[in-house]
Amino acid sequence: MRARLARVDAVLVQALIAAALSFAHLHDVAVAAGQDGWKAWAYPVSVDLLLVAAWRRLRSGHGKASAWCWFVIALTASLGANVATAGLLDLGNVPAWLRILVAGWPAIAFLGGTLLAHTAPTTDPDTEVSEDPEDEPETVAERPAQPAIEAPQQPAPVPVPSALVDHARKVAAEHHTRTGAPIDTPTLRARLGVPAPMAEAIAARL
Repeated sequence: MRARLARVDAVLVQALIAAALSFAHLHDVAVAAGQDGWKAWAYPVSVDLLLVAAWRRLRSGHGKASAWCWFVIALTASLGANVATAGLLDLGNVPAWLRILVAGWPAIAFLGGTLLAHTAPTTDPDTEVSEDPEDEPETVAERPAQPAIEAPQQPAPVPVPSALVDHARKVAAEHHTRTGAPIDTPTLRARLGVPAPMAEAIAARL
């Protein structure tokens, strides 16, 4: 726990030092560009606020393109001030383009902050959840019960008297002797004078 607190404290101290130096450099550039008094202090505040707004939009996962654009703009303003105050720019003789850029920065920062803070995040149509209950897929419990498919019922066996079976065997033997071929069911039915189901039952027992 102490090691974690020490690591967090070190990062926090480093962030505070970087923020203070960047804040001072932006203030110096604004003063050199003719923005004195409270206006010189407002410039670094606007740059830092734009950085924070862009970073929060990046972490939200929405509108990353615009967030990266404004993050780079704010970071360029901050790094530009750091480089300018490192001796590469004569703060006593600031060029006209830098004065114009510093004078127009409030409008740029306001535009970027407004777009980042008040632009509604776009929703992905592939991951958007439908709020219409009719569009929701049916669950197993909500599906209508399907009628059960009944298996075809087997016909009840036809009772056949033993005497009739014996007589049918004699008829079949006589038919085979006379024709040389087994007797078929229609012929057996005609010879016995019985219904078709009974004739089939008798033929099955021959």
